Amino acid sequence: MVAYGGDVVSEPERVHMPVLVREVCTHLTDGPSDAIAGWVIDGTLGAGGHTRALLETYPNIKIFGLDQDPEVLSIAQRDLVEFEGRVVFARGRFSRLSALLKAAGIESAVGVLFDLGANSLHFDRPERGFSFAADGPLDMRMDPERRRTAADIVNTWDEEDLADLFYHEGGEKDSRRIAHAIVQARRRVPFLRTSALADTICGASGRRGGRIHPATRSFQALRRAVNEEAGELMHGLRVAEHILVGCGRLLVITFHSGEDGVVKRFLQERARGGFWQLVNKKPLGPGANERRTNPRARSARLRCAIRIRKAAKTVDDSIAGGSHHQRGEGPQ
Repeated sequence: MVAYGGDVVSEPERVHMPVLVREVCTHLTDGPSDAIAGWVIDGTLGAGGHTRALLETYPNIKIFGLDQDPEVLSIAQRDLVEFEGRVVFARGRFSRLSALLKAAGIESAVGVLFDLGANSLHFDRPERGFSFAADGPLDMRMDPERRRTAADIVNTWDEEDLADLFYHEGGEKDSRRIAHAIVQARRRVPFLRTSALADTICGASGRRGGRIHPATRSFQALRRAVNEEAGELMHGLRVAEHILVGCGRLLVITFHSGEDGVVKRFLQERARGGFWQLVNKKPLGPGANERRTNPRARSARLRCAIRIRKAAKTVDDSIAGGSHHQRGEGPQ
């Protein structure tokens, strides 16, 4: 049992510790907290940490909270019950955000927040298959309705595609050796458990005892492919551009240099077209105290931009996005 916010909860339901909360709250507006009113979209609601902080800071806003994971969403609904009437909950991915907002009757927003990457609750539950720290099924689906799992990718993609995935989506320098070892090993027995995959990666990389576990980058790349995170991110950015009012703000937290690069390029390109004003040229990171108390915040980066004018076209939920790693090499 652990204490959180004065309450005691069981270990499996430990609340996710949100990152850069102070920075998110201070960058939603430059004005006084009671001067901003309207809808704020929390596109990655998780356990509701950022939403709680925003609702407590800004008394005149309402939150549309989206998450694709029903288990995590149920935790947020329970923990945010005191804000009934100020929060609308929805389950779905960024690619369905436009339709979900329309169904909720929300036509505009004063703020949009995306906190990318996996929730710590995913890593703390071995049965979800996100972590190599404890053995579990090789799954990694944030949305359980997705058909393709990490095991499907590991056991069906060819060696070159696996190597490219590990390198481009995980920044893994030993990607080719790891991919070769995986293909050789799966000929004997398919990969079904996280521990078996982690052991194979460790053996192929030859790295042990470092600050970063040898399987970290490969597992990250697999998670991004399973959940089609690159394509979903582009959907989210496009929806934000269309839904925000003039002077509305977009805040995006990333944990991966590739993700941060996508956000940076999108905002810079659209800023040149007069759609955005960049608040910070360089992303903001956690302070020393947060890095010490929340190790998962070390790689977090926050970018913020102000919406200048409306885009001409409406968002089409059918827009295809994503890198070539999500094109369908392997079962969907």
